[in-house]
Amino acid sequence: MSESDRMAPVVRGGRERVPGGPVRELLAPRETALGGSTVVRRLLPNLGRRMVGAWCFVDHYGPDDIADEPGMQVPPHPHMGLQTVSWLHEGEVLHRDSLGSLQTVRPYELGLMTAGRAISHSEESPRRHARLLHGAQLWIALPDAHRHTAPAFEHHADLPEVTTAGLHGTVIMGSLDGARSPGTVHTPLVGVDLTLREGGSARLPLEPDFEYAVLTMSGLTEVDGVRLEPGSMLYLGSGRRELPLRALADGSLLLLGGEPFEEKLVMWWNFVGRTGEEIVQARNDWEKSSRFGEVHGYDGARLSAPELPPLPLKPRGRVR
Repeated sequence: MSESDRMAPVVRGGRERVPGGPVRELLAPRETALGGSTVVRRLLPNLGRRMVGAWCFVDHYGPDDIADEPGMQVPPHPHMGLQTVSWLHEGEVLHRDSLGSLQTVRPYELGLMTAGRAISHSEESPRRHARLLHGAQLWIALPDAHRHTAPAFEHHADLPEVTTAGLHGTVIMGSLDGARSPGTVHTPLVGVDLTLREGGSARLPLEPDFEYAVLTMSGLTEVDGVRLEPGSMLYLGSGRRELPLRALADGSLLLLGGEPFEEKLVMWWNFVGRTGEEIVQARNDWEKSSRFGEVHGYDGARLSAPELPPLPLKPRGRVR
């Protein structure tokens, strides 16, 4: 997260600010350094929108030329109360975690880590890596019934696909049009990578009870009449049964959606909790105990937790 994110807790969740029908809100990204030579465009959290269903964090990075650079280098750091989704279009990311997992995630493969009650991990470009790095890092908030579950890591190299005239989709999480991802989900949601060829158009089936957003990964596309360039996200609201898509040039989109996240939560640094006390305890445990385990094999020191602001961290409602 950026330094401003680390200093200020973010309150999210609840249905008060979820529109009851379709909208078109263009969310502007902000740039922040992730690690090594990687600069990301952060789409969630956003001043205009904190969550999309249970999706609570979205970074888009690249395509970056890292032929003579170290690429992504994110030292060991903790997580709780969420799932992380690693998704690549180009390059490779080596995942290590405190469970002993060691996995290289490649383009169009799902790297899914369930933090549950506590886990730590690192992410890095392998020493010998491809020239380009392009992908997205996403987080999913866990509901109360599952946020204290045991940590786990999944890697799925083969994911289901959907194809219509002018459109190809890879189902990352959840299901679309009868195709279901093997990734473990704990709330009704969906994540799909969509590819359109120049001049192609399609009408994508949606769940009217879900709220949705679309992130443009590459190319030039038009979503529900709104022209999108790479790195931009369009929030679409709820109440839709289909979504019109058109490619003005070869393009790729990430469709994210889910039932509005009803629970109120507090998010700070890499932690998702329900009270300020939980956040304070998690920070102290990362600094002073073995709760989050140890990542073995990473060549470097782990991250230290930033200082918490002297403010009460209480969920008061969905923040805009």
